[in-house]
Amino acid sequence: MIKKKSMRIYTAMPGTLKPFYRKELLHAKNEFDKKHYQQSWHHLEWAHILAQPYPYEHTAVHWKMLKFGIKIKNTKEVIGQIPRLIFGGVKSFVGKIPVGNTGGANVPPLKKMEIPEDLLSIINNHQNLADDQ
Repeated sequence: MIKKKSMRIYTAMPGTLKPFYRKELLHAKNEFDKKHYQQSWHHLEWAHILAQPYPYEHTAVHWKMLKFGIKIKNTKEVIGQIPRLIFGGVKSFVGKIPVGNTGGANVPPLKKMEIPEDLLSIINNHQNLADDQ
């Protein structure tokens, strides 16, 4: 479970969390370049989970998901990403995110989901470091 001290608005991703986020985006790009679309999408989903509380990064992941949908000619994904792109960052800014949601059009946009244990550990450890500073 993500630890919360109080209702908090996050505007910037903690510096200690950014390398994990960037790593997922890099893996997504590398897998896409190899035409490993399922693996690429998995990394975008993980980047989305990491980015959800942070408006800029959250919006950036939805932009990448939209571009992914366009590149593979997936109309459902393209249509599903447009409202997520518009409203995702706003929801992050006001602290109203569906925690754990993977961000794709195959999942209802407001559905909370369980966060995989390894990601949860990263989130809790690095969110706590940012809260302590």
